[in-house]
Amino acid sequence: MNLLCINGSPRTNSNTGILVEHAAKPFVDAGWTVTEFQLGKMKLSPCNACESCHRTGRCVIDDDMSAVTDAYRECDAVIIGSPVYYRNVTSQLKMLFDRTYVHRNTRPLTGKIGGAIAVGSGEDCGQSITTGIIYNYFLSNGMLCVPGEINGLTASASAPGDILKQPKRLQQAGVLGQNMLRLASKLFR
Repeated sequence: MNLLCINGSPRTNSNTGILVEHAAKPFVDAGWTVTEFQLGKMKLSPCNACESCHRTGRCVIDDDMSAVTDAYRECDAVIIGSPVYYRNVTSQLKMLFDRTYVHRNTRPLTGKIGGAIAVGSGEDCGQSITTGIIYNYFLSNGMLCVPGEINGLTASASAPGDILKQPKRLQQAGVLGQNMLRLASKLFR
């Protein structure tokens, strides 16, 4: 079984990345293969609306999106985390979402499960909006959305590593992963 983790943060060692790793831990412990993409380290270009993919089924842009496309086909579950930028996902993650347009006919994520993580710099700074955007992406691709304790995991942290001082949030990341793994074990017997 394969888990795909997408960290939408442009920062390395980000709070978002830490929470994504904690959410993935139950999968690691269960022996799943985990693939992680840290979008801040990847070369991704925005969709240029050329519609070539509509005719050919392939995107004309030659960048790292092809690795994500391959991972979409192989994965059984997806965790996506994003910092909150102006009450939204990061531009890196939005580019990835838009570039999924190439798959509107093949729909490689249909029937797979997904969990969302959003980290903002303060309380109620758009984290629930951001998890909603991620879950909307999942639903638009035919995926099954899995909640954490309540919804997707939301947290407040600013400086790199701040989230490590919040054991409750780290625990909630684990709960998200456990809930996803529980559903996966029922779906993929």
